[in-house]
Amino acid sequence: MPTISTFYGILIQMFWGDHAPPHFHALYGEYEVINIRTLEIVKGFMPRRALALILEWASLHREELMEDWKLCEMKQMPVKIELLE
Repeated sequence: MPTISTFYGILIQMFWGDHAPPHFHALYGEYEVINIRTLEIVKGFMPRRALALILEWASLHREELMEDWKLCEMKQMPVKIELLE
């Protein structure tokens, strides 16, 4: 699973050819799946502070996340996305 960004110990990844809806996996201890369009948790649990950072990052990069999702659907390598500063 390609890692598209890393910040504050959080890994953001996408699977090639993964199922709908468009989403990414955030790993920080346990993992969580976040819907790109709605920024809602699809599956999992994350500490509140880590989740806030992930959602802030995702809202800043939603368009890039959707472009990476499309690449993954075509089984192509997604583009790295800038980290959260």
